[in-house]
Amino acid sequence: MRVIVQRVGEAAVRVQGAIVGAIGPGLLVLAGFEEADQPDDLDWMVQKLVRLRIFPDAAGVMNRSVVDAGGEILAVSQFTLYASTKKGNRPSWGRAAQAAVSRPLFDRFVERLAQALGRPVSTGAFGADMQVSLVNDGPVTLAIDSKDPE
Repeated sequence: MRVIVQRVGEAAVRVQGAIVGAIGPGLLVLAGFEEADQPDDLDWMVQKLVRLRIFPDAAGVMNRSVVDAGGEILAVSQFTLYASTKKGNRPSWGRAAQAAVSRPLFDRFVERLAQALGRPVSTGAFGADMQVSLVNDGPVTLAIDSKDPE
């Protein structure tokens, strides 16, 4: 499992002009899955995200998690995180899990995120052509991969 996580002041997802998910301050999580992903990958990523100390404390130091800060999470499925650009200029999506695998993983990921956060998690629309808007706060943007935990 691979994510791009951004600390945001706000974020929203639109499908055909209608907002399907939106948050105020918190995390925008773009999540991609590969066929080899297992429940352990989801659990590790959920714990990493809700404990990640990237929100400022009273001294302005990034020392608080999304839970500590009372932030929200917007999760968006993003198969393009598994693009391969090794050959030519057109990306290959061969490593990305097919929808039959990735949709249940994404749904389980969102469910576990909500449990760990203690409140519902907003989402985009799986498989739809989405327009994501955000105000990146900081900016803070991190790439995290469950197969390469740092």
